[in-house]
Amino acid sequence: MNPLLVALGCFALYGIGYAVYARYLAGRVFRLDPDRTTPAHELEDGIDYVPTNRFVLFGHHYASITGLAPMLGPAVAVIWGWAPALLWVVFGAIFIGCVHDFGALVLSVRARGSSIGKVAEGVIGPRAKFLFLGLIFFGVALAMGVLIFIIAILFQAGPDFDPNDLAAAKSSFPSAVLPSIVIMVLAMVLGWLLYKRKFPLAPTTAVGFVIMLVSVWLGTRFPTLGLDREAWPTRDTWTWILLGYAFLASVLPVWSLLQARDFLNSLLLYVGLTATYVGFFLLAPEFAAPRFDPSPPGAPPIFPFVFIVIACGAASGFHGLVSSGTTAKQLARETDARFVAYGAMIGESLLGLLAVLACTAGVENSAMWQLTYHDWNSVAGDGTLAVKLGAFIKGCARFLSALGLDPNLAAAFIAVIVVSFALTTLDSATRLLRFNISEIGASLGLGILGNRYLATALAAGAIGFFAFYEIDGRSAGLALWTLFGITNQLLAGLTLMTVALYLRQRGRNGWVAAIPAVFMLASTAFAMARKLQGFAATGQTLLLVVGGVLAVMGLWIVLEAIACARRNERTDEERVVFRK
Repeated sequence: MNPLLVALGCFALYGIGYAVYARYLAGRVFRLDPDRTTPAHELEDGIDYVPTNRFVLFGHHYASITGLAPMLGPAVAVIWGWAPALLWVVFGAIFIGCVHDFGALVLSVRARGSSIGKVAEGVIGPRAKFLFLGLIFFGVALAMGVLIFIIAILFQAGPDFDPNDLAAAKSSFPSAVLPSIVIMVLAMVLGWLLYKRKFPLAPTTAVGFVIMLVSVWLGTRFPTLGLDREAWPTRDTWTWILLGYAFLASVLPVWSLLQARDFLNSLLLYVGLTATYVGFFLLAPEFAAPRFDPSPPGAPPIFPFVFIVIACGAASGFHGLVSSGTTAKQLARETDARFVAYGAMIGESLLGLLAVLACTAGVENSAMWQLTYHDWNSVAGDGTLAVKLGAFIKGCARFLSALGLDPNLAAAFIAVIVVSFALTTLDSATRLLRFNISEIGASLGLGILGNRYLATALAAGAIGFFAFYEIDGRSAGLALWTLFGITNQLLAGLTLMTVALYLRQRGRNGWVAAIPAVFMLASTAFAMARKLQGFAATGQTLLLVVGGVLAVMGLWIVLEAIACARRNERTDEERVVFRK
């Protein structure tokens, strides 16, 4: 099948989904009201609650949910062929992921910007809140620990790094360091100019964006900032630097770094996505991967694992944390929720679609594709995370080269996009973990955990544990990473279940969330059962215990929700006051 026609068909489906289905959800299901006061106005504090221009907020939300996962997941899942990965990315986003993100944002906005865990207390009950908060803490801390581990690898000048041939690198891209630093400095300057000095948005960001593009070119000229390979920071040093950055990004007012940085990064991604897709259409490649391969050597069954491997880009529980964590506290008008949440999820799905195309049609021929995807361990084994990103970068760089761009500059540009979105996810997630710890503290009567500096220190410590600690010579984060995909999709299913109950309690069409919830929970339960069976058979006690605890927590929340639905109660008046 012609990849160009496939891509055009996907674009048409995205347009119909936003124009028709999202409009139905906004008007008939959630009944968004432009006159309803949002938490950003009601609780405005200049730190976390800040009414924000919807285009700036879209950029922040888009950058926060778009980390490495929409590139990593499809880069693995195409081992089953390009068709299953592509279908899940497109239809999963339109009918599940977008509904999930949209619903989580609306519920949080109507509950004074509370996290989805606190929202679950109002919809289901107090036990559900504690279980939700526990799942969130584990999932976010683990994911960010592994994320820092990967960024540190990308930043180091490893053995595959050649300053004269940047495009040949497989996992070392120190050329992204200089642009990353420039973006951070620019974000703080722009945040001050826009929020404090009230400079106009368009010309101010345009100047910042040009400076950012120049920094990408400078990164190719000075990839290690003039330092010798021996003097360049090691992976552990970069890990400490990244933890320090995450701490600062969490405690600073949201306007001073997070908003402007994410908005700049979103502009970078808009340009990168557009240019890469244009290059794709100019190159007009053929698929090097098979359409469908149900049983690659060593791979788990395609059902349900294709729905677990591809999370961000189709449906991801982490997105609900962003929607109900930082974004809900910045939404200026309730009617902006459709554009910000549903629209940004479509944007991320476009990145997931690009990842599918880059890893299947961005490879020159079938023989080269087989070199990478000859068996499951080659794409999903230990130590392959950074290599998979390298495959995505090389595939996209090939598309950009069709525009006449120098291969080294093309590779550096894509690498900057990858690293930038990893960093925006890191700083937003650290802030989310800070909120999570504060809510846990409030529930336990430990008001001291409401201190943003202490809560952030604990959050950074938890992330650092998964980044540094080793179990039998392996990174603790990587050792437990096999459970993250299941935990993430479990959170997505539970969030959708909460949205469905909220709608049902108000006499609305809860099936728009209930059907996706059942699908996500069923596929996750099947995957967890398979994983636990494998852990028991191979004697992986740690994974068996942790996975078992997560499974019990998820099942407990489902049982609480079923009991609540059977009682047909509206419990929110007792626990979380939702706006009418």
